[in-house]
Amino acid sequence: MQQNQLMKRTAVYTVLFACFALAAVFYYSANKIVVVADVAQDEVAQERDAQGRPDFGQTAGEEDAAGAGNLPEAISERNNILFEQNEQEMNYFCIPLHTDVKAESVTIENHYMDKELWVSIKQEAESAGYADFYQTQGVYGNRSAVIDGCFENGTDAFWLKFRLTDVYEYHSIFEDNKLYIEFLTPREAYDKIVVIDPAYGGDVTGALSDELAGKDITLEIARALKKKLDGTDIKVYYTRMDDSALSEEDRVGLTNATKADMLIRIEVNENEDSKIYGTEAVYNSKFFIPGFGSVELADLLEREVVTAISGKANGLTDSTEEDVVINGATVPAAAIRVGYLSNGQEEILLGREDYIQKIAEGIYQAIMKAYEE
Repeated sequence: MQQNQLMKRTAVYTVLFACFALAAVFYYSANKIVVVADVAQDEVAQERDAQGRPDFGQTAGEEDAAGAGNLPEAISERNNILFEQNEQEMNYFCIPLHTDVKAESVTIENHYMDKELWVSIKQEAESAGYADFYQTQGVYGNRSAVIDGCFENGTDAFWLKFRLTDVYEYHSIFEDNKLYIEFLTPREAYDKIVVIDPAYGGDVTGALSDELAGKDITLEIARALKKKLDGTDIKVYYTRMDDSALSEEDRVGLTNATKADMLIRIEVNENEDSKIYGTEAVYNSKFFIPGFGSVELADLLEREVVTAISGKANGLTDSTEEDVVINGATVPAAAIRVGYLSNGQEEILLGREDYIQKIAEGIYQAIMKAYEE
């Protein structure tokens, strides 16, 4: 008897679930509303010019003046996007799309370090007609977050690139061959925000040994840390995830623009005395934050990293004038210096994958405990 009742209940629940699922499918199909794919800057490789900046900006006229030889081979033309006046008030920024464009072929890239939003549309060939479409068709709606934009043909994708007034997150909807984007501040989108700053990059190598460069070590630690943090409810912004050359001002700017809960800078150390080794943390004492501040963050970082690597703690250090990023942040900010490349033993350790993973684990645990406090 009980078994029969259980089977009947299971059958009823199954039918109800199927009905709800079908209703949802029909609703979204009828309204043609689809959320498109999106990726953050730390998940995509960027086109960069000789100065390490993304290749956003020349219009078609500027290309002629500069010479075609200065353009990446994958780009055949670049033109300004038209911005139409629309009297209807909208919360969304609206991008019309060619009738051939399907939702699955559209990806939005948030290049937050550069305050840019890129929309890519997969295409079979450059003759897809998208360039002709945007010669006459403009974007419209709420453009309070958008400065200007351009479009360009690539080898296998068509790009719409917009310069933004600040660092933004967004919600997007694909409906009736229009892409609607609502811009949000990071704080409107996320409750927990952390900025990770792998030091150096580009021509700034950081400490050097015969085999290793500081910029590569800090980047590998950040990449290992990202894998750990991706599974949490914390929004993490990375100042770089490649060999980009970034100014200290840009790194500080990201931190302050996102109103992050904390800034963690990853550095390596060196000294003329090759016998010196160990882990240190640098904190910003010039900007006092009651409760959990820079000193508390630095202390957590050093304790957790030293524990993870079974290393030596050299203690906390007040920032100097050279610590521009730490000093410029208006949030709890600290740098963790993970070892001395000038020390032979630590040089060997910093070149090992398992050691990098341990450092990343220590930083991860420090972040988790910081939110507990």
